Amino acid sequence: MKKSVILILFIILISSSFIFFKGQAKDDRFITYEVDLNDKEVKLYWKDEKDNNFKSIQNLKNWLETKDQTLLFATNGGMYKKDNTPQGLFIENFETKSNIDTLSGNGNFYLKPNGVFYIADNNQAKIDVTENFNLKKNIKFATQSGPMLVINNIIHSAFNENSKNLNIRNGVGVLENGNIVFAMSKKEINFYDFATYFKKLGCKNALYLDGFVSRTYYPEEKWIQTDGNFGVLIGITNK
Repeated sequence: MKKSVILILFIILISSSFIFFKGQAKDDRFITYEVDLNDKEVKLYWKDEKDNNFKSIQNLKNWLETKDQTLLFATNGGMYKKDNTPQGLFIENFETKSNIDTLSGNGNFYLKPNGVFYIADNNQAKIDVTENFNLKKNIKFATQSGPMLVINNIIHSAFNENSKNLNIRNGVGVLENGNIVFAMSKKEINFYDFATYFKKLGCKNALYLDGFVSRTYYPEEKWIQTDGNFGVLIGITNK
């Protein structure tokens, strides 16, 4: 009897420890959303059927409601030019609407390597370094941004652990089980700490989306930011 009680207590302790350590991956400094592509619909949006830019999450939310769809989660999906056109590659419903950018330049987008986040028609998501990206006909959605945060499980070499370059940041990663994870910092943070968070979550590859302008809509967590003036938006609805 005593041995049985000890065994049960041991199992409870181990289980509790597992939950505790597993929970350490998530961090209260971030809004985090994990999504299974087989369960939810993940799409990239730029313009409506009248060729009007959505620009804000609120506009996207309103438009989806006219289609009897409920927006579950949304965030801005990459950098954009002054006229709200996507910077770099943008593919929507298999159509390339903005070409890939392999040039060099200034700013976060060009802090090489940058990368491409994309979803194929087989419901598989992936993030590739731009130089390794292969444009295929089966790519349904894609957005290019930069810099990469994590590359093959290694934090971008340009990031410094004690950097004072602090900003609000949002990004996307792909987990080993194929799920997509989005994260946005609630407060200003440096690139190294942001990349470290994605690595702790289990992302071998993660991509920076944007900085201080970033917005995230996640009503389930009572995080509702629907303003903004963006290019590409990422929206998630039920299938």
